[in-house]
Amino acid sequence: MTRTATDNATLMHGAYEAFDRGDVPAVVALMDDQIEWNEAEGHPWYPGRPLIGPQQVVDEVFVPLAEAYEAFHVQRDRWFTDGDTVIVQCRYRATKAQATGRPLDAQALHVWDLREGKVIRFQQYVDTRQLATVLGA
Repeated sequence: MTRTATDNATLMHGAYEAFDRGDVPAVVALMDDQIEWNEAEGHPWYPGRPLIGPQQVVDEVFVPLAEAYEAFHVQRDRWFTDGDTVIVQCRYRATKAQATGRPLDAQALHVWDLREGKVIRFQQYVDTRQLATVLGA
């Protein structure tokens, strides 16, 4: 079945809503087994390579997020779709970083590539300087 840009946008809206609820299993369920996840270069947690597979994403992104920030949230501002690609202009917000006590309010952009209802690739762009400052890195 061919999915439309609207179908893909609907899936990604659901993923962000699940993330807001803390429903990581629902987010992971949308990932292809071989998802390629790319943190922004310069991000304090950038491993120098793509993360491959949902477990690496959980271990190297979702767990550190939960540990590093209080009340972390992705504020979605604008959505763009083009076939199997969904782009979300957003802001990362958190009450405070555990390491520094500083609040987070950083602009970000997410690029999601989907195939047959699964995320096959993610690319993050974010204000890495602010992340480093807020995290004390």
